[in-house]
Amino acid sequence: MSKYAITSGTIAAPVKTVLYGPEGIGKSTFAAQFPAPVFIDTEGGTKRLNVARLPAPTSWAMLLDEVAEVSRGNVPCSTLVIDTADWAERLCIDAVCARAKVKGIEDFGYGKGYTYAKEEFGKLLDALEAVLNTGHNVVVLAHAAITKFEQPDAVGNYDRWTMKTSKQVAPLLREWCDMLLFANYKTVVEKAGSAPNAKNKASGGRRVLYTSHHPCWDAKNRFGLPEELPFEYASIAACIPDPHPGAAPAPRPIMAEDAPAPKPAPVPVPAAPAAPPAVPAGISASDLQAQGVPTALAQLMAANNVTPEELQTVVGQRGYFPADMPVKDYPADFVSGCLVAAWPQVLEMICTNRDVPF
Repeated sequence: MSKYAITSGTIAAPVKTVLYGPEGIGKSTFAAQFPAPVFIDTEGGTKRLNVARLPAPTSWAMLLDEVAEVSRGNVPCSTLVIDTADWAERLCIDAVCARAKVKGIEDFGYGKGYTYAKEEFGKLLDALEAVLNTGHNVVVLAHAAITKFEQPDAVGNYDRWTMKTSKQVAPLLREWCDMLLFANYKTVVEKAGSAPNAKNKASGGRRVLYTSHHPCWDAKNRFGLPEELPFEYASIAACIPDPHPGAAPAPRPIMAEDAPAPKPAPVPVPAAPAAPPAVPAGISASDLQAQGVPTALAQLMAANNVTPEELQTVVGQRGYFPADMPVKDYPADFVSGCLVAAWPQVLEMICTNRDVPF
């Protein structure tokens, strides 16, 4: 007999959705209708929408840190929306290049840079899995582009819609998601008259949502949806659970037998002196930038309440620069390639210093 239990049937779980389509079709508006969404807006596309959003990430490390905040339960929401994957990939590529101290992804040599970026982008998907494990839905938006495609068993190529990410990242997203949805305008081309040389005329332009694979686009779903739907959230609403509805249970009426017994008068206890806070508070990114701290680093420091003095101490301990050297004087490549790119490790050392009594 196996030591592992065998289960069967469907398992209720949050849904991971990837939605891509041409610019301006309404991807962000569509995602805003998911249950209690919070956006991480990497491109500024939600400025005209009344939605909840985290600060726009200025670095790859900040993006990963914001996703981690959701998985820790520090962000009240039911759905996390990444808007968009192709702009997030730019942050990923910048981080890979800064870490290797190269100017562009092509400087690594043939194909190597994109392989490194693919491995780094996988960290985002791992972080999103942690968000899913805490009961949140995840939506990843992406732009669409027309590319040439050639079937391995056919002669010639043809145009098809694909996600506007690199060829290495797009398959990761397709494999990862439960629903890959393609939004587009449905256009009908017909002849303008009955003459043999009549010109073609396009009509229609209705927005539709495709849920199944087609030679001209990628799509999939695991819910048995029709191949074509109106581009409205109601078309897929039944597939999306609301894991955190936020409605508190109604209080049970207090019965006579539930009445609490009278409590004795409390004995006054002298108040203990308040301990100084272990973590500084009230640090803003604008204040740090006013001191000359670069924007990407200032955002990370403010999000984690890190003071310039704490950062200077860690830099001095590692022997990079003197501990009394101001952060504003650090070289730009050191800030981007060492501090920002390796922020989780830097923050861990800062927290360790906070725990050490002096």
